[in-house]
Amino acid sequence: MPFGVVLVDDHQVLRDAIKEILLRYPEFQVVGEAGSGPDGVQVCRQADPDLVVMDIGLPGMSGIEATSELVRHCPRARVLMLSMYDDEESVMAAVRAGARGFVLKKACATELVDAMRTVVRGGTYFGAQVSDRLLSGVQLGKLRAPGHSGREALSPRELQVLRLTAEGKSNKEVATLLTLEVHTVRSYRKTMMAKLGASNVAELIQVAAAAGLIDRFRAGTDKQP
Repeated sequence: MPFGVVLVDDHQVLRDAIKEILLRYPEFQVVGEAGSGPDGVQVCRQADPDLVVMDIGLPGMSGIEATSELVRHCPRARVLMLSMYDDEESVMAAVRAGARGFVLKKACATELVDAMRTVVRGGTYFGAQVSDRLLSGVQLGKLRAPGHSGREALSPRELQVLRLTAEGKSNKEVATLLTLEVHTVRSYRKTMMAKLGASNVAELIQVAAAAGLIDRFRAGTDKQP
């Protein structure tokens, strides 16, 4: 069964272009489209897609705001953000909102499809240029919790927990593999989120992937215990 995709962009020409590209990839099926943020949220709530390709600049509600709404109302849908710009604030805002990937509109069709494949399968995707912006934000402390240095390094054990988490391992599975207690694994995750300024495990994986701590093309979904 193909992955259901909703396209949210205020330019019909761009939506048509993406639909034309996806005709060559039967693994994807466009199940809805919208030209504004509010309409995008509504369409997603009705279509229940696997993936949402979201423009960052939308009328009525920005792509950032729409993504935040989708995280609450359509938690199964994964969001890939599209933007003409890769400025640091846009990238930071997309990650905070819950986007699992960020692709520039000038990207080639192959990169867009690669990003869609990665994100819909539970990974994160940030092109090299976008990753630089995200890493810069981490280093400057724009995604960190108060009281922690943006350059504060993770311990070797934290990196082990992080990489297993990114592979989709649950707390219990990580604990078994590393011979730890489950509550210890939870504690490591909380500490890492504080160090990297992430508010949840999904964001932790996104930030860590963009910072080069884990492979951003293989980071998987998180399974809570």
